[in-house]
Amino acid sequence: MPNLTVNGRTHAVAAEPETPLLYVLRDELGLNGAKFGCGLGQCGACTVEVEGRAVLSCLTPIGVLEGRPVTTVEGLGSPENPGPLQAAFIAENAAQCGYCIAGMVMRAHALLKANPHPDEAEIRAALRLNLCRCGTHMRILAAVARAAGREADHGPTTTGAAR
Repeated sequence: MPNLTVNGRTHAVAAEPETPLLYVLRDELGLNGAKFGCGLGQCGACTVEVEGRAVLSCLTPIGVLEGRPVTTVEGLGSPENPGPLQAAFIAENAAQCGYCIAGMVMRAHALLKANPHPDEAEIRAALRLNLCRCGTHMRILAAVARAAGREADHGPTTTGAAR
């Protein structure tokens, strides 16, 4: 029975080592932030952090995670007390349907850990693996720029304004 450390807590899980992390997070641990999108690692809806790096949980077997800390969007804050990056996404109205947002937040979180002050090109490059069908891309970019402590390169942001 593998042990997983998720959001600072260690869990003994009853899944086989080849089970994708996404299924354990959702079905066994009740952490539903990471979403099943394509199941092929092509959309980014399932993105979580492993040791500070963005990882596609639909493709990551739990057997390779023993002793490696996993962070999900739930580990960054709560609805009552959102973390700084989550607060920036809220302030910029960066979610429409919300399906992709947890993956976007986690990929952006990994970026900001590695590069606390990315420019717009670096943000775009980091998020290119995550798809958003609602078209909130400009607000997502603005949210990451806000979390990095600066205005987006495409101009000042206005909370709730259409882009």
